[in-house]
Amino acid sequence: MKKWVRPLVGAILLLIGVMWSLQGSGVVDNSEVMSGESQWLFIGLVVAIVGVTLLVGGIRKLRADRR
Repeated sequence: MKKWVRPLVGAILLLIGVMWSLQGSGVVDNSEVMSGESQWLFIGLVVAIVGVTLLVGGIRKLRADRR
């Protein structure tokens, strides 16, 4: 079960990061605090990049363990 933790956390961070980026850029207007604020665009991009890194690394590890 521990094998799925890294890709799962990566996928969650990716989704959160994309949502924060969209809110920060003003595409999604759900939040009075985050909408249109460029700092949330950059924070979201960093979180999304960390999420992609964890997701891809976790998937590669799962595939390597199958061999």
